Amino acid sequence: MTPYPLHHLQEAAAVLAIARQTRQPCARISEHFGISTLSSAYAVQEINTKLALEQGRRLVGRKVGLTSKAVQQQLGVDQPDFGMLFADMEIVDGGEIDTHALIQPKAEGEIAFVLGRDLTRHDTTLAELITAVDYVVPALEIVDSAIEDWKITLVDTVADNASSALYVLGKQPTKLSALDLRLEGMLLEKNGQQASIGVGAACLGNPLDACLWLARTMAEVGRPLKAGDVLLSGALGPMTPVVAGDSLHLRPTRLGEVSCRFV
Repeated sequence: MTPYPLHHLQEAAAVLAIARQTRQPCARISEHFGISTLSSAYAVQEINTKLALEQGRRLVGRKVGLTSKAVQQQLGVDQPDFGMLFADMEIVDGGEIDTHALIQPKAEGEIAFVLGRDLTRHDTTLAELITAVDYVVPALEIVDSAIEDWKITLVDTVADNASSALYVLGKQPTKLSALDLRLEGMLLEKNGQQASIGVGAACLGNPLDACLWLARTMAEVGRPLKAGDVLLSGALGPMTPVVAGDSLHLRPTRLGEVSCRFV
């Protein structure tokens, strides 16, 4: 049972939804509504997830957030979180992103996993996860906070769908058997210049560990992962802010490339 009245959670969810719709950031819901626990923050996220599904949006995956120590230090938090990915959040590789549809965007370089089998058990094993992964691709995640000036707590980002906005997937699928994801490097360029560097080990030690945490967690909360789902496994290095006119190019070691432009 949540310690907060349901109407407080609904009000917090409505404030976040309106901030997204109007592109006008709001104050921390953790302070304004007195929400301080992860369970209540996820309850707020779930309210807006259900609303999105009722409005016809389609759930196509999940994201793990705050897996990089560098990003945790940037935001002052110390554990991962999860958020929902909807079909309308995907941008084609090389495509344009309208900054007017965002609030205060930043970008991260990641490794995305695509499942070929369902993962429905809360005690999913690593072997079951590896068997279920169809392929991996490089990914850009565009994160965007509804909270003013990104001054978020863990509770705020969780309630705000883990600060997720859009994502871009590369077009060169690679099988897991060909990779050591712990050693997979990443160079994220902005306008042709180095903006962020990282390595798979920065993502909870190995992006597979992040995905295993996600698979088990999603089964526990009643939204298990399904065949075809995209899993964004977490940033490999620090976020970089983006504005109209910027271009991003992610160059992993062996996973191909992925890019986008902001207009």
